[in-house]
Amino acid sequence: MNKNYNENCLDTMARMEDNFIDLTVTSPPYDDLRTYNGYSFDFESIAKELYRVTKQGGVVVWIVGDATVKGSETGTSFKQALFFKECGFNLHDTMIYQKKGAGAVGSNKCYIQNFEFMFVFSKDKIKNTNLIYDRENKKVCTTITNGNRTIDNADTERKYRTITTKKLGRRFNIWEVEQRNNQDKYHKLHPAPFPEQLANDHILSWSNEGDIVYDPFMGSGTTAKMAKINNRNWIGSEISEEYCYIANERIKETKPKWYWTMVEDKLIWNGVKERITTKMSNQDFKTMCRLHAKYFNHKYQEPCTCNKNRLRQWIQELSDKLIWKIQ
Repeated sequence: MNKNYNENCLDTMARMEDNFIDLTVTSPPYDDLRTYNGYSFDFESIAKELYRVTKQGGVVVWIVGDATVKGSETGTSFKQALFFKECGFNLHDTMIYQKKGAGAVGSNKCYIQNFEFMFVFSKDKIKNTNLIYDRENKKVCTTITNGNRTIDNADTERKYRTITTKKLGRRFNIWEVEQRNNQDKYHKLHPAPFPEQLANDHILSWSNEGDIVYDPFMGSGTTAKMAKINNRNWIGSEISEEYCYIANERIKETKPKWYWTMVEDKLIWNGVKERITTKMSNQDFKTMCRLHAKYFNHKYQEPCTCNKNRLRQWIQELSDKLIWKIQ
């Protein structure tokens, strides 16, 4: 767990139990468009193993494109999608990854290609759907609609239904994403780095905190990095020793979200601890109750069942344990 294995992904999956992985997010090398240090992979065996190790309700996100050979696209992506279905997966969604500000020029008789397919497969009915709502609706309003129905073949009753359009709607399944993170030094060391936002948004959409995320083609470690940031467990396979080293160094430097939350809590604690021993404002009281609830599993809800005197008795214990947790 939380390890990147320098080996063929089939060897990694062979050691996994059945129904072990919650989510796989990967972008394998396809159609020999890049050499990837001369490595190739057995697609059909990998697809079968992914089905075996994926939990019931789990998801595989398979991001691929097609090469154009002698004026004709290979159609490899569709062939692979159909084989996943033959293995038993449901094709939950066919999404598009649109490469922002980039594209393969190719033949001057075709439009510039700047997308890849994102096939979202599920093993049986999908378990986790934490869909992202960040699409701004052009019109936010409340609409009242009506319809008529006949009662006893004579009287007509008018029914009303209220529909409220929210400010942010569900995202479309075409995602426009920057290919590279120029602030990440490791991103430049791989010929086809996986976009961080792409991995991040799929991890948020199809898994929960504590789930296991797998990437059988880890490359420079983007999937593991975003899984770690979002408090997921992760496993990776990378057959190239060079890329495995790059990924491991990158993952080491990655801090999960809870780390920054604890840093923030420490700053909050330092801001109030000098005051609360003598005078505790209502805001300080709420802050202390929130921190106590978070780190001591104390059920806090407003109005809080605790009083200020009782809370003062906990301050020293809270101080010691909180500082110990966030050093």
